[in-house]
Amino acid sequence: MTNIFVGNLSYQTTQDDLHAAFSNYGTVERVSVVTDRDSGQPRGFAFVEMTNRSEAEAAIAQLNGSDLNGRTLNVNEARPKPQGGSGGGYGGNRGRGPGRGRSRW
Repeated sequence: MTNIFVGNLSYQTTQDDLHAAFSNYGTVERVSVVTDRDSGQPRGFAFVEMTNRSEAEAAIAQLNGSDLNGRTLNVNEARPKPQGGSGGGYGGNRGRGPGRGRSRW
């Protein structure tokens, strides 16, 4: 199974549009257009899973830089999410480092 990232999507692009484009190159297992958690609006990117690696590579080569619904697609193999680290925020002390908050003395 190969997971493919598809970026720079038009907000009007549907899962069916992507399925049709990628199925020209082989078997598509799943298409997931990423939406905003709060508004439900598309975020402009998606993931496509293809069964056969060589078919996925052909789809990436042919569709990267191509036009879909007036936008030039950015298509490449998806990188796994980094493990660990929460990424951002104030760390463990919630911003109450030295010189902040009440003094104990």
